[in-house]
Amino acid sequence: MLSGSEPACRYRGGVAKGTASGRTGWVVAALIVLVILVSTNTWNPFPGIWEWVSASRPLASPVVSWQERLGSGPQSVTFAGNAVIVEHRTSVESRGVSSGAQLWEKKGKDWAAVAGDGIDSVVVVGELLTKGYEVLDPISGQVRRSDDKAVAVWTYRNALLDVRCGDAKDCQLTAWDPRGTSPMWTVDLPGIGFVLFADNPDLLDAKPLNTRRVEGGAGGPVIMPSLLGFPVDGRVRVVDTASGRSVQDFEPDRHDRNVVVGGRVIRVQARSADGTCYFTVVASDPALQREVWRHEAVNLRTADGAGCAQRDDPSGGQNVIVAVTADGREAVLDAYDGRVLWLGAHGDKLLAVDDRYAIVRASGAKSVTTYEFGVKRARWSYATEDPKAGVAITRFAVIVAPEEPDRVVALSPATGRPLADVRSSAKVLAVGPTGMIIGEGREIGFVPFGGSVPPGSPGSVPLPADTSLCDGPKEPLCGKEK
Repeated sequence: MLSGSEPACRYRGGVAKGTASGRTGWVVAALIVLVILVSTNTWNPFPGIWEWVSASRPLASPVVSWQERLGSGPQSVTFAGNAVIVEHRTSVESRGVSSGAQLWEKKGKDWAAVAGDGIDSVVVVGELLTKGYEVLDPISGQVRRSDDKAVAVWTYRNALLDVRCGDAKDCQLTAWDPRGTSPMWTVDLPGIGFVLFADNPDLLDAKPLNTRRVEGGAGGPVIMPSLLGFPVDGRVRVVDTASGRSVQDFEPDRHDRNVVVGGRVIRVQARSADGTCYFTVVASDPALQREVWRHEAVNLRTADGAGCAQRDDPSGGQNVIVAVTADGREAVLDAYDGRVLWLGAHGDKLLAVDDRYAIVRASGAKSVTTYEFGVKRARWSYATEDPKAGVAITRFAVIVAPEEPDRVVALSPATGRPLADVRSSAKVLAVGPTGMIIGEGREIGFVPFGGSVPPGSPGSVPLPADTSLCDGPKEPLCGKEK
């Protein structure tokens, strides 16, 4: 029986091998025929296949005002008056806001930033690891001013700063009007903690609360703060930008975290004891060299873990900082005078903040709520059941981006009035006075702001007064009546 079964096994194996060989032969033959057809221009399916793979798909529904495919994925997108500035890895281009048509392109430029405001904006461009920069007109691309010595640039709505160095211990910080040709002021910096960092290197300030669906710099340049803190060779030099002079120079304790926010130098002290961290936050006036306010047992989230090593800057805006109280509630503090501008209830989650508003999701709530500092009553609420919905505050709009289903909603910061509502999984790259740029991969598109709301879209609803809120920056502290 055993000997009789062996041929059958070998026979079955032979059938399988022959079948596989036959299929391979057919595939090879088909490829040979395809190569012959393509080489003789008889039939070529590849362009059609590539066209189908690379075809642009609408970024949103309803469709955007215009949509363009770029040569590469953008590094940043910024409004500059009537132009949209797109930064690529090795080039910079400008496109018209109204049509998306390319106005100009500068190749060989590795970074770009926008300074100024509205039609007075300019574009600052340069090359990595190369000193100097050019100031360009956003519409024409014409060079308005050029520099060949600066190693770093900071751009604001009302100024452009650059720093240049004779050597590592001899540097000067210079302020320019964005469209000006003469310096507004110059102040010495004895050294710098960065080398050829191009545009907007990190300074000692608060970081914004970011969300994945909205680019961190979507709102464009901000107003230049009254005080700036520069890391200078292991020390901190504080510069008064109104007078253009150095007002403080100090060596920080290596265990502390120092930032310059709201016209104050804020020092966060942390000590480890009893398996936890104990914090003290002290704010001082650098011009007078004296303490202005102090908070004990307030956590600015600068340390991670019981070791109390402070590696992060606090979150906030230009004049406010975000904190956590000893009982675990989130709060927003006025950096100038230390007042509590907003104090959440247990479980409330602060989603976004700037110098005017805080946007919050209450524990278990199916909406996000906006509070204006100095006003007890909530300004408005927007219904969104998605707990993962990203929220960001920009100068011109509050962006709410739910993910189930994907959509992008722009609302008026003051009233909650809908400005735009589209179904899209794209990221918000820039927000301007007339609309926003969204993008995905190499595609970007313009969503104009209007007053209508698509059918079925949740809207903003007024809320009753919330007497648990604080009275504002110049009024009594939370929990006290006037």
